[in-house]
Amino acid sequence: MTSPSFQPPLTLPTPGPGASQSQQTFARIAGEVRKAVVGQESVLAGLLVGLLADGHVLLEGVPGTAKTLLVRSLSASLALDNKRIQFTPDLMPGDLTGSLIYQSSTGEFSFRPGPVFTELLLADEINRTPPKTQAALLEAMAEHRVTIDGESKPLPDPFMVIATQNPVEYEGTYPLPEAQLDRFLLKINMPLPERNAELEVLARHAGNFDPNDLSTANINAVAGSNEIIAARKEVRSVEVHPAIQAYIVDLVRATRTAPSVEIGVSPRGGTALLRTAQAWAWLSGRDYCTPDDVKSLAVQALTHRVSLRPEAELDGLTASRLIDTVLTQVPVPR
Repeated sequence: MTSPSFQPPLTLPTPGPGASQSQQTFARIAGEVRKAVVGQESVLAGLLVGLLADGHVLLEGVPGTAKTLLVRSLSASLALDNKRIQFTPDLMPGDLTGSLIYQSSTGEFSFRPGPVFTELLLADEINRTPPKTQAALLEAMAEHRVTIDGESKPLPDPFMVIATQNPVEYEGTYPLPEAQLDRFLLKINMPLPERNAELEVLARHAGNFDPNDLSTANINAVAGSNEIIAARKEVRSVEVHPAIQAYIVDLVRATRTAPSVEIGVSPRGGTALLRTAQAWAWLSGRDYCTPDDVKSLAVQALTHRVSLRPEAELDGLTASRLIDTVLTQVPVPR
């Protein structure tokens, strides 16, 4: 499991009096999720950034840290079509994308859509299934479409994959290939809760809260596809000054020249960092980006795009520590 970053945890800003209707809506989404999940503010912030930036998010953590509950709670707060897939070693690609079914009554084949045809897809324990099935998600995540028997079929808009995985050191896991990891906008580590948060978890369970029945948390759906699409338009209009763009490029290029790195961050990683900075600036109530917006989610946006040399890993270096180092060494624009 990746070591945590030295960056302070994220706290979702409270919309000010001049906040747009979309910004107020996303604050309400966060409030609904908090009805069921305690003490995972940084992770919740990352999920909202992924939703705003039209990207996919990978959550990694040991079992029992509320990965699935967090995603289910987010789903409950959104009026979106959502589906959940439990990845297992015997899951086939067709079980994910759908398949052609022969209809004896007509003598023709008809397409039966798989669970990927949804707006919010929870891919639970994605690294429990072999690479062939993992790869079935790749086209859907990259192109928002799948190809069945040579025919391309579009997916809904919005379309977001939130995947969970156990640490790769656990038995029965298959590490995700680099090409698929790179399709995730963010990779977020789910930490164990702090003591006060864990006490609150127990207090809720001692009451009437049932994590398998979210109706006990009274979560309301406060946003649908129209609200999300409108918020995304606002996010894309957030100004990124050329000096900030140059800062992002310098950060990305610095990962490629570090002596401990085998493969650095690609240009796609730079665009991902740009999109996350715009989303965080928007959540903070601004229509322009600052260097701090870039730094806020840099670790989550870049660590899974870096491959370290074996000797560096033996020395205890992790990708998150590398990104922290890069953030301290690259000059910040003023």
